[in-house]
Amino acid sequence: MGDRLSLLPRYRSRIVEILKVCAPGVEVWAYGSRVNGRSHPGSDLDLVLRGPGLQPLPLKMLGGLSEAFQDSTIPFFVEARDWARLPESFHAEIEQSYVVLVAAR
Repeated sequence: MGDRLSLLPRYRSRIVEILKVCAPGVEVWAYGSRVNGRSHPGSDLDLVLRGPGLQPLPLKMLGGLSEAFQDSTIPFFVEARDWARLPESFHAEIEQSYVVLVAAR
């Protein structure tokens, strides 16, 4: 998908930095209002994490990531969900419009 992510570069850099530290080796997609053009500066950022082999990610990793985003200076809510823990119907919805924020290695 093309990069249509509505996110200031300084916030994008910080978010990617947090993801690489707290969720190394995980592919991350952004979806929702910041991708589909319906966002405003205070809109939350919806992320889905796609672990190796699309297997469930450790809950400890997800908790640490959530805490890192809360402790950051990013002025909006960042919600990260585990692809493997979402229903198939939600997968299809996300696949319609997303931006790869961190590519798989």
